[in-house]
Amino acid sequence: ELVLTLRSVSDDRLKAVRQVLEERLVKRGISLKGLDYADIESASGDTVRQVATITVGIGSDKAREINKLIKAKAPKGVSSQTQGESIRVSAKKRDDLQATMSVLKSEDLGIPLQFENMRN
Repeated sequence: ELVLTLRSVSDDRLKAVRQVLEERLVKRGISLKGLDYADIESASGDTVRQVATITVGIGSDKAREINKLIKAKAPKGVSSQTQGESIRVSAKKRDDLQATMSVLKSEDLGIPLQFENMRN
């Protein structure tokens, strides 16, 4: 997890900083699904602050949920295993992997998904 602390003079300016942050993240190709904001709180000297957390990787609870989803809805012959902060999905056919990818994309998991390293 990456933690960002946004500070500003007023709520309006803090919302503007938040909007600029989101625009920059989108421009860099980072999904906003992994961005969580805490409540706006008052800080010292008539300023306000807000903590933003960027989630990196998949937590163990979410990994279990994704593994169950793959076992339930993916084609036969597809297996998945959790490796650290990622999930490794393997199948004999590339078509099965692509079907699994479309199943995961159609579900609203609440986290941004990336698919890497599809080998022949």
